[in-house]
Amino acid sequence: MNLPSQPKIPSANQKIARAAGTVMAAYIVVSIVNLLRNVVILRTFGAGLEMDAFTAANRVADTLFNIIAGGALASAFVPTFTGLLTKKKQQAAWKLASAIINWVFIIAAVVSLLAVLFAPQIVRHVLAPGFVNDPVKFDLTVHLMYINLISVVIFAISGLMMGILNAHQSFLFPALAPAMYSLGQIFGVLVLAPTLGIFGLAWGVVIGAAFHLLIQVPKLLRLGGSYSLELGVKNPHVREVGWLMLPRLVGVSIVQINFWVNINLASRYTEGSATAIQYGFALMLLPLNFIAQAIATASLPTFSEQYALGKTDEMRNSISSAIRSILLLSIPASIGLIVLRFPIIRFLYEGGGAFTSQDTQLVAWALLWYAAGLVGHSVLEIVVRAFYAQHDTKTPVLIGAGAMALNIGLSVLLAWFFNRIGWMPHGGLALANSIATALEVSILLWLMRNRLNGIGGGKIWSSLWRSLIAALVMGGLLLWFLNLGQGFGPLVQLVGGLVIGVVIYGGLAYLLKIDELTLVVVLLRRKVFGKK
Repeated sequence: MNLPSQPKIPSANQKIARAAGTVMAAYIVVSIVNLLRNVVILRTFGAGLEMDAFTAANRVADTLFNIIAGGALASAFVPTFTGLLTKKKQQAAWKLASAIINWVFIIAAVVSLLAVLFAPQIVRHVLAPGFVNDPVKFDLTVHLMYINLISVVIFAISGLMMGILNAHQSFLFPALAPAMYSLGQIFGVLVLAPTLGIFGLAWGVVIGAAFHLLIQVPKLLRLGGSYSLELGVKNPHVREVGWLMLPRLVGVSIVQINFWVNINLASRYTEGSATAIQYGFALMLLPLNFIAQAIATASLPTFSEQYALGKTDEMRNSISSAIRSILLLSIPASIGLIVLRFPIIRFLYEGGGAFTSQDTQLVAWALLWYAAGLVGHSVLEIVVRAFYAQHDTKTPVLIGAGAMALNIGLSVLLAWFFNRIGWMPHGGLALANSIATALEVSILLWLMRNRLNGIGGGKIWSSLWRSLIAALVMGGLLLWFLNLGQGFGPLVQLVGGLVIGVVIYGGLAYLLKIDELTLVVVLLRRKVFGKK
């Protein structure tokens, strides 16, 4: 008698890979929409006075969101919430979620109101003192802040919703939410800006925040959880989230301080410098979001589950696999951005007339130094989540605090040095970020290796040097191609460079037998062609 076969239970790595595939697909959409948003914004406003003012004003709203309900809360909430779900304590999990939502709403509303009341003082003394010399730019920054701060309360709730859905292994709609935010800004530029000018973009931020929230609501309602009006002051799980959040809160605050220092310093340089570091960083974030955020977002719940069940060996293997996958993709992305930065920026932003060749020089200079840190940023996304999954927010925060303090010091020093030797000083701000991130991720990797008695270092080093060799050869051939095609337009240079880069790197990665590439090919054959 033949017994029916038992359904195969997916392994932890397969679970991460499946979730990462979903998130990666969503991030492709998000990256395209974000890129379209930046194109629309810079082609409309360029990198001048209005964009400098908007960039500075929006930094305040971004900071409040990240401190209140961004990475700080998510890194503390998701492991605790996931632990309750894993132990089948559904009612306790939803009580925790309700209390945190209520706390987030109250704190976000109060802090935003205070920021509105003291907006002129914030700009004058902390955020952009260089704008004081230009009354028009100063007043514009203050009034744009008033509008942008409305988005903080909306984003605070939406950010927590992302954590709830991710804990339920639901990744699609949270991953698509940033695209909705960008669509709101595109609406603001195309529909509102012809009448309201740069204020149309500010209102687009508010509309985008609402879209960011609304796309997640239907899926959240289908989870069947119950919401209650309680703060859970005596709830031990609420207190656990609070205690876990405190050190991470310090770390996020320090990161945001670094952004403020950059805006503060850039406000004193050539007009457009503040916009250049913002959009140079944004271009670096495109491959970062696609490569690292997708894998890292999908990894955190699985890491948390492995830790909760005491499966140390599986966790060690999962961390190593995630890092190797990130190295395979981030190394060629870094070199590709460095070599192709001018064709990329010219093709994307110069078509509208407002964005000039001088603006291209400003953004390309920032992108050069930010792209050098792409690999460090990418690996960092995985490593910090491994610590968070172990309910340890203190260690990465302490290391991150030191790294960001170094970042701030290097920002001042390198900007001064760049200016002294005749280079555009805002490039020093980008280089400082890359150096500090590389040191941070190196220390965290060493600590995690000691904690888990290894993280497959041999395999990681093997993937690292093989990927680096393939990427360096790719970069050399790209430089040859650009030199050969100097008379070509930016579109031909960009498309040709991308095709050459993918073919050369993919071919060399295959010849060098990088295991992660083989895994990707196998998964594609199964997924797309149905082959085993």
